Amino acid sequence: MQKINKFLFMAIIAVSSAIFIPSCEDNTVDIPDFTLFTAEQDVELGAELDAEIRANPDQFPILNDAQAELYLQNMVDNILKSDEIEYRDVFVYDVTIIHDDETVNAFCAPGGYIYVYTGLIKFLGNEASLAGVLAHEISHAERRHSSKRITKQYGVSVIFGMLLGEDPGLVSEIAANLFAGYYFLENSRDDEYEADEYSFKYLLDTRWYPAGILEFFDKVDDNRDAGYVERLLSTHPQPEDRRTKIEDMIVEYGITSNPGEDQLFSQSYQQFKATLPQ
Repeated sequence: MQKINKFLFMAIIAVSSAIFIPSCEDNTVDIPDFTLFTAEQDVELGAELDAEIRANPDQFPILNDAQAELYLQNMVDNILKSDEIEYRDVFVYDVTIIHDDETVNAFCAPGGYIYVYTGLIKFLGNEASLAGVLAHEISHAERRHSSKRITKQYGVSVIFGMLLGEDPGLVSEIAANLFAGYYFLENSRDDEYEADEYSFKYLLDTRWYPAGILEFFDKVDDNRDAGYVERLLSTHPQPEDRRTKIEDMIVEYGITSNPGEDQLFSQSYQQFKATLPQ
């Protein structure tokens, strides 16, 4: 990793000065929601995690299906056209499909490395719902949720040392630790709500129903006693809470609550699902 440049160093000093200002009311230290990583370092960390994932096929069996990956990649590329996207020219935003029908999930590593389980693809009933989930994962990368958690987890002084070139191997160490503990899958409740919000905003600029993720919430709620849904709910807020916030956005943005096939794309999605291995 290259040593930090002068301008970034001065910015870090300014940020750190603000970090440790005690509150006038209770003398506690105010630690804001922030990251000291650059966007490029998010990509570096994501690349390290991607290497860990690909080196462990027993845990993450990759589906080598070029057509299926292209289908999802085209969806991601269309979502990235939204004016709300900030890092489209920095983050990689590549999609990998994990061949595991028992896992209903998707996740995004820092820097835009997106992973989608076949269990999730088969769980959903239309393309708009999958677009909602993909946009949600893109939101985690765009809002820098992982690198913010890492900054808090490791502490400012440790991250400073890495940025100043004192510990060039720290990125690899962090990636290995994240992988070992599946830490990259864990987002706070507020992170999940924010990702839902931005998923909706991203899809406003696409052909898909902006609230397509509602179908995902409904299916999770209908199958909450299934083991694969219990695992999902262990790392995510309850779907009814998330649904309420999306319904509020439907009203706020004045969109229909009863979308048609021209926004859901159910038929074409069923055709796509039929091409996946059973």
